Amino acid sequence: MDKLLINGGRRLDGRLRISGAKNAALPILSATLLTDQPVVIANTPHLHDVTTMIELLGCLGVDVVIDEKLKVEVTSRKLKQLRAPYDLVKTMRASFLVMGPMLARFGEAEVSLPGGCAIGSRPVDQHLKGFAALGAEITVENGYVRAQAPNGLTGAEVIMDLVTVGGTENVMMAAVLADGKTVLKNAAREPEIIDLGNFLNSMGAQVSGHGTETIEIEGVTELRGCEYSVMADRIETGTYLIAAAATRGHVRLEHTDPTLLEAVLERLRVAGADIETGENWIELDMHGERPRAVDIETQPYPGFPTDMQAQFLAMNAVSVGECRVTETIFENRFMHVQEINRLGADIELINHSTAHVRGVEQLHAAPLMATDLRASFSLVIAALVAEGRTLVDRIYHIDRGYETIEEKLALLGADVQRVSR
Repeated sequence: MDKLLINGGRRLDGRLRISGAKNAALPILSATLLTDQPVVIANTPHLHDVTTMIELLGCLGVDVVIDEKLKVEVTSRKLKQLRAPYDLVKTMRASFLVMGPMLARFGEAEVSLPGGCAIGSRPVDQHLKGFAALGAEITVENGYVRAQAPNGLTGAEVIMDLVTVGGTENVMMAAVLADGKTVLKNAAREPEIIDLGNFLNSMGAQVSGHGTETIEIEGVTELRGCEYSVMADRIETGTYLIAAAATRGHVRLEHTDPTLLEAVLERLRVAGADIETGENWIELDMHGERPRAVDIETQPYPGFPTDMQAQFLAMNAVSVGECRVTETIFENRFMHVQEINRLGADIELINHSTAHVRGVEQLHAAPLMATDLRASFSLVIAALVAEGRTLVDRIYHIDRGYETIEEKLALLGADVQRVSR
């Protein structure tokens, strides 16, 4: 099993190109099931989760070709089956996103209940509520969800009981081929929702309001093929900015969008970072100084993202002062605290949703074990700061969401090796 061996104590310094967004690429790959024509997707990140989605599409009978420029061409002319098996879905929650497109185009779908990171309860009830509102009959048996709409779906008003990114995406994809108009209320507003809506419109859908709380979708009879480029990964962008701040470094990140990271950039400025931005780049300079401790509270977009809570907590661990980190999205997302404390951090869990952080000047190397995708990079940030050589185990979590991490960190001057031992 691969591990990362990190020799800490070096400032991150240099330029880096940000990859395409995993959380945009996965629903877009799912949405290719909505047409029988070829779809070409550019800027798709080379990640384990993307590979899993491509394997799932292949299992369903989809033709997938990846060219020398890493563009992915998907042709869903006809499917061998409308059943997404447990063996694939259990490893990645986003696999459940194939249900909406299959239901919309073929009138039925059977998908295993999803797996993914162990960061608390993330039910799919809002997905199923949306499908039912569009006229599907839903049954759950033996760990599989079966949805049927033999006469097609019908547009309707769908009100989400809570803001859910996956639920919003799945219902959007189901509604584009429904008969009539669908109004989706209390929708998620994340940039990845906007990217999915733009992709669907490139295929001939009529989606409006994506990026707001109310999305309107006029159903069409069919969608066409297209070529589309996935948005830059705002989570990867924020992660490397936070890593640079923790190491007192200076980085310029390119091929990214600073307008999608306003909440994170504001907190980094409070932490003492000197930040400049352009149309597609962000530059951060700590001028060799330790960050200041900064309170954060996760919120749905456009608030501070839960997917950057762990990384920011790691930075706070070596900051000047004390702060609180509050998690409002998931109830089990502080599993990294115990591991960071092994390096000498002073982090106290007050309850399941709040951590009190007292910044320390220096961390010291110790063996670490990753627990989930974003928490795994928080351990990398802590190890980059720590004195000595830290071995981070179970980095398959990292490979699910961060492209060629050791190569990118090396470009910024880090001493990081991937080892198998």
